[in-house]
Amino acid sequence: MTAPVCISASAAAAPARQTLPHPRLAPAGTSLYPSFASYVRARHPALLRTARSLTANPSDAEDLLQTALAKTYVAWERIEDHRALDGYVRRALLNTRTSQWRRRRVDEFACDELPEPEPRPGADDPAERQALRDAMWRAILRLPARQRAMVVLRYYEDLSEAQTAELLGVSVGTVKSAVSRALGKLREDPELGHAR
Repeated sequence: MTAPVCISASAAAAPARQTLPHPRLAPAGTSLYPSFASYVRARHPALLRTARSLTANPSDAEDLLQTALAKTYVAWERIEDHRALDGYVRRALLNTRTSQWRRRRVDEFACDELPEPEPRPGADDPAERQALRDAMWRAILRLPARQRAMVVLRYYEDLSEAQTAELLGVSVGTVKSAVSRALGKLREDPELGHAR
């Protein structure tokens, strides 16, 4: 009888895959993870997702997680409550990423002309958009209180006519007519004339 020389990776990993409950569900005073290795096997996917949320590059996220896990390994004996391990590792991830960000060198290069981005076709000036937005709010503030409330609920809060009517305790027809009159006043507002 001969023993197989090579086994598949999935068969080799099968005994290591065990479904462990989330650390917060463990009873107080119990150790859910008897060893650092069992903790890493159980929580690696979730911790890697956290690391990926802190950096755009997947390779950097893996490096970040390895550094945080190394810090956790050094402190493993000092961590009394193993239900708090995820929080400890997440804090290590965040602190490590912050340290990396602070150490990052920013290179500055002198140049004759400042590189300005080419204006995109159809894109308007952000300052003009802000000025128009401010003018719109001033025009809305000049509307009667009831019309102002309906315009804000309909177009800024994105409520339907029925939701606006229910919220204000009026009929849907009242909302339609009041909003129509308010929009007419906004169209005639002299401060918004330049936007047309």
